[in-house]
Amino acid sequence: MKRFLTALLMLVATLPAVSQEKTAILMAHFGTSYDDTRALTIDAVNAAVRDAFPGVEVRETWTSRVIVRKLAARGVEKLLPVDALLKLRADGYKRVIVQSTTLLEGAEMASLRRDVASVAPFFEKIIVGEPLLCSVEECAKVADIMLQRHGSRTDIRKKAHLILVGHGTHAPNNATYSQMEHLLQRRGSALFHVATVEGYPTLATLTADLKAAKARKVTLVPFLLVAGEHAVRDISGEWKTALEAEGLQVETVLEGLGQLPEIQSIFVSRIQTLVSRLK
Repeated sequence: MKRFLTALLMLVATLPAVSQEKTAILMAHFGTSYDDTRALTIDAVNAAVRDAFPGVEVRETWTSRVIVRKLAARGVEKLLPVDALLKLRADGYKRVIVQSTTLLEGAEMASLRRDVASVAPFFEKIIVGEPLLCSVEECAKVADIMLQRHGSRTDIRKKAHLILVGHGTHAPNNATYSQMEHLLQRRGSALFHVATVEGYPTLATLTADLKAAKARKVTLVPFLLVAGEHAVRDISGEWKTALEAEGLQVETVLEGLGQLPEIQSIFVSRIQTLVSRLK
């Protein structure tokens, strides 16, 4: 750690003086190795932010070291948070807004905050934006977007249910998924469910709920920014197969949240609030 900080101090000492107004936005994404969904989600979110803040430098960082290494083997460079921040500092940016596209507070957000803290002394000001589902009010906004987007896929007469499948986390904030299900059912329909690949509710609890409701048809929709590996391997693969084995008719909609203009607008609004804090 001492060698790391010494190297950073040497880097900063060689940098020219810059205007205090030189500000950048750094979008922090988990990342994906699937190029098609990246273009539809991550790139689309970045583009929406650039459109909303003309004249402001907007860059990205990917937080998954596994994905960054995988892409590097294919000749594609994506910078991890510390590297992306040091590159911004080397380019003269001293005020940075870091906005994550993570859904909720968990291991990824904790890692991002640690990375930002490690280089924060070398910036005039650096602010980290909250994840998408950071409050009950924000969860309600997303619930309304999901109801508007997918409400027509449910039908009480046909016993057609819809399941949003999230990633899940071992952190206490995993309870946000249950809160989302509650909001969806109270604001829209009892035919909406939320389950997770690596948290709770699980596939097993979901299956039990569907059996109790005597469901006949289900639609699986990723509750993920990107419809990448989990969507293809778990949702369209393991989950679809398991539910079909229970006698259910299963449809999958491989659409990441990042594709939705309404979700993009939430991130833009979040950044606008942070911009006011830089003044």
